[in-house]
Amino acid sequence: MNAYLTYGIIAVVLFVLELVYFRFADKFNIIDKPNERSSHSSIVLRGGGIIFLIGVLVWALVSLCGGFGVGQTVYPWFLLAVLLAAGISFVDDIRSLPDSVRLVVQFLAMGLLIVQLFLTARGTVMYADSNLLVNTMMVIIALVVCVGATNIYNFMDGINGITAGYSIAVLLPLILMNRRESFVEDSFLVVVLLSVLVFSFFNFRPRGKAKCFAGDVGSVGIAFVLLFAIGMLIVRTGDITWLIFLLVYGVDGCCTIVHRILLHENLGEAHRKHVYQLMANELKMSHPLVSVIYMALQLAVSLGFIFICPLLATSCGLPLVAWHWIYLAVAFVLLVVAYVLFKKKYYHLHEEYLASLKK
Repeated sequence: MNAYLTYGIIAVVLFVLELVYFRFADKFNIIDKPNERSSHSSIVLRGGGIIFLIGVLVWALVSLCGGFGVGQTVYPWFLLAVLLAAGISFVDDIRSLPDSVRLVVQFLAMGLLIVQLFLTARGTVMYADSNLLVNTMMVIIALVVCVGATNIYNFMDGINGITAGYSIAVLLPLILMNRRESFVEDSFLVVVLLSVLVFSFFNFRPRGKAKCFAGDVGSVGIAFVLLFAIGMLIVRTGDITWLIFLLVYGVDGCCTIVHRILLHENLGEAHRKHVYQLMANELKMSHPLVSVIYMALQLAVSLGFIFICPLLATSCGLPLVAWHWIYLAVAFVLLVVAYVLFKKKYYHLHEEYLASLKK
């Protein structure tokens, strides 16, 4: 079957399955009720991001049936990992679970994902040059970083379109790099992108117009997918700087955590202190506009990394990996400075909002 036809059929199937989920969520009252910390004001169906997990499962089924050609790899340990992570998150969307339960399952799921990456790395230079101690340290660091990154991705899911838009901004450079490095099945990235586009149709809308929210099942699920794909690229190239594909979220998420620590706040409590939340709530910017800003910023950072660094390596003598680190450091510093300046200028509006809640 023609590949474009296959993708077209999958897109229709995902669209229909999303509608089926809406009926399910409506029947069992899986909804998101607004509160004083929310960036929305109406009741919306929760968990529409389950389509990301469904997309991965549909891709695996079609691959096993030969729909994308022979010899496709379906990454069984990764599939189990994303099922665990998204599954416990879906339960949490329906009935709130203790943080400890979610974290234990996330660490277990991330361990399975790392097993998949380890199996992929066997025979590569990255694997051959390492020893048991190095492997152990790398696994521990990867577990902590990846679980932290997953939760930051979840925290950043607070306005219409931001999870979908940002995920597209990560997937497009990954697809581009996959054409160069072939680190993962191309059909995998394309089907995941299709699932994000289907979700966008129902979520990438102005405040009050969204049909559904991603829910934890969506934000955690897509975070696992993206971390797996980036991990595969890192294994293929031996270059950890490809994490720059998540830099914008990383800076906002980490800087906001630091800000809340300085304010002596309970990090487990809901809040509205991320830059995107200030833009949407205090500055009254439309949700899609804020989402597009984050999407465009990450795309600019990622595409600059992909195209500018090789040009500099060719013309200036330093190896490509050196320019990768220089570019990453400069982009990181610029984003942190922009974060601090934005907060200095507009955070007082949030303080006024908090004061109004006490009256």
